[in-house]
Amino acid sequence: METSIVLAKFWGWYLLIFFFILSYNPTRIKQIFDDLKDRKFSVLVAFISIIIGLLNVIFHNIWDSNWTIIITLIGWIALVMGLLLFILPNQTAKWIEYINVKLIQVIYVLLFLVGFYLLNAGYQLLDY
Repeated sequence: METSIVLAKFWGWYLLIFFFILSYNPTRIKQIFDDLKDRKFSVLVAFISIIIGLLNVIFHNIWDSNWTIIITLIGWIALVMGLLLFILPNQTAKWIEYINVKLIQVIYVLLFLVGFYLLNAGYQLLDY
């Protein structure tokens, strides 16, 4: 359970920080998608995503029906996205951009809510 708490704090802070950065400077999203068209950048992002996803999955592959499944899903999503970016970089970048354009408000709200929820689980701020 200690691993779950540490990862809840890590992913909670990461998601909230990412939410506030993108809220403060939304042009970063366009910059990220422009950079993904560069082969070197996409390979670097793919490697980092694979490493983070694989570490997350190895240390936390818990499929319980509570908040810990969110951490497991984040790890699997990072691993799969990294593999897709490495194997099919152009198609994956186009797919991610399409999803982002269609669901930008949903993604923002999810970043905030999931980040806050994981921080609450990690620090046990509010009882539920």
